[in-house]
Amino acid sequence: MPNDDLASRIAPRAGTHVLGVEAFEGLAARIRFRPEGALDVFKAVREELGYDHLAMVGAIDWVDHREVFYILWSDTTKQYLGLTADLTGEHPHIESATPVWPSANWHEREAWELVGVHFDNHPDLRHLLMPDGYAFHPLLRSFKLHEPEELEVKLRSV
Repeated sequence: MPNDDLASRIAPRAGTHVLGVEAFEGLAARIRFRPEGALDVFKAVREELGYDHLAMVGAIDWVDHREVFYILWSDTTKQYLGLTADLTGEHPHIESATPVWPSANWHEREAWELVGVHFDNHPDLRHLLMPDGYAFHPLLRSFKLHEPEELEVKLRSV
């Protein structure tokens, strides 16, 4: 599907939130969007383009900002599609994709825990890998390794 066609099909629903549709190897395309329009973009991509399976959510710390990305699959076109948005480095946050793709739940928890991206209105944003009370985000470039005796972490029973 040509990139112009993708853009024109989601434009009525996503409007000015879409910053661009780019060719990206291995994907049907990569759609860059404004974080404040995330829910509109998610709904348009699912309902207008048929990307009904969310395969992955991740985040990257670029030091001055963070980037959140979504990899989607369409059973109709048999192609992956990428969505990306740039977030501020100071307080990175974006609307949760769980109302559109429930599978975003654990992916968003992992991205929050490891890279510090907050997903607004997430139904259960709590630690997944680290113990409760762990206040660090280990995949941030600013993360410094600590000696175990410097950490005070609440332990939970499993």
